[in-house]
This record gives sequence, structure tokens and C-alpha cells, in this order.
Amino acid sequence: MTLKALIFDVDGTLANTERDGHLVAFNLAFKELGLDWYWSNELYHKLLDVTGGQLRIKHYIKNYKPEFECDNVDLFAKETHALKTKIYVRLVDAGDIPLRTGVVRLFKEARDAGLRLAIATTTTPANVDALIANTLGREALDWFEVIGAGDVVSNLKPAGDIYHWVLDKMGLKAAECVVFEDSHNGIISATEAYLKTLVTVNEYTKSHSFEGALVVLDNLGEPNQPFTVIKGDAIDATYVSVDYLKELHAKYC
Repeated sequence: MTLKALIFDVDGTLANTERDGHLVAFNLAFKELGLDWYWSNELYHKLLDVTGGQLRIKHYIKNYKPEFECDNVDLFAKETHALKTKIYVRLVDAGDIPLRTGVVRLFKEARDAGLRLAIATTTTPANVDALIANTLGREALDWFEVIGAGDVVSNLKPAGDIYHWVLDKMGLKAAECVVFEDSHNGIISATEAYLKTLVTVNEYTKSHSFEGALVVLDNLGEPNQPFTVIKGDAIDATYVSVDYLKELHAKYC
């Protein structure tokens, strides 16, 4: 079956948004609310096992701050997360979060080759818009035929709902696509939707299990900056190009 589309996760996959954006924004939100909470890089690594910012806040309260008193923890988590999102967008607007190695090049190559592009993420639409607009320009939002973000589905990753939703909106079969992810929850989600996944790890996910991935790399690479293969078949490539993806797809999908 022919490769027709590339579907991208956002946080950790397109940019190191977790470390450089979301973690910073969470701590600034806590400070603005007068809380004495501080999430270290090490703690945040653990908290990332919980998908979704509101759920992460509630998990933190339950497991790390059981003494915290709140009349409505759901409302508190929702409002705290909304503040955190505003701060995150402000950080991205300042241009502090660049895209990862090879991302811009691959987007351009894919568009030139006529491949359809989509996003499937659990982060909020505002976060997606801010990242794309401030790294590629606002017009680049139109590069993506479908942007599945936020609460468009009831069950967040690792459930496969977001990928089923994107496939349905695009009218595509799973076998016609390749997904780009960075985490264990991400590949579980994609696999649940019968999609094949290329993984680029980051500092938070390099120790994760990626059973079933087409290949696991440190990044997408550039012609003068080769990727490192962590697991899988490089097929004699040194960076992820459209030709490489087509060959990978033909061999394993």
C-alpha cells in the first residue's frame, strides 16, 4: 500500500517542549498562584507517565501533596492548567522553543512530495498553534490537513482514540500512514490504531520501551548531521527523508 500521509505527535516529538516549555510554565503557574510547589526535572520525568496536564496535576496532588486542601480538585486542576497554558504560549511566543533537528526539512520535503500532513496530540490546540506559528509562521498551520488536539476525544493517549479520530477525518487507512512519536504512551496509542511508528527519543523518553516501532532514533537527522539508530533498521540512510520513509513503509507496513 502506498504511503500517503505523515502524522505527528507534538510535545517531545516536534520540539523539546516538555523540558523547555511545559515544565517551566507549570512552575511559573504554581508561583503565580502562591503555591510552594516546584517540579524538578527529575520529578517531571516521573509525572510524564500521566498523559494530560489536568490529570498530571491531580496525580501530583494525590501522590505528592495529599495534605493539600481544595473544595473542588477537578476545577482547581482545570483552572491551574488554563493558567499554565497561557504562560506556555507566552514562552513560545518569545521564541524560546525551537523545533528539533530535521523537523523543518522533513515538513518541506513531505509537502514537495505531495504527502498529506496531520497532527495527533493530547496537548491543547492553543499550544499547537503557538508552537507552529512561532517556529514556522502562522501560515504553516495550513500545512496540516487535520490537527487533532486537546479534548476532541474522550480518552487521551495511551488510548488510540486520537489516532482513530485523525484517520477518520482524513479518510485514510492506517497502512497508508507513518506516525512520529517520542514516548511509550505515544507508540501504544498509535499501535492501538494499527499505525506504524517512527520514534525519536528525548531525554525523558530514551529509556522507554518501544515495542513494535519501525525504528527508534535520537532525532530525524540532517544531511550533515546523521541520526543515531537506537533500535531498528536504518536502511543505509543517515537522516529521515521522504525516500527513507517510503522505503521503510514499503518494507514494514
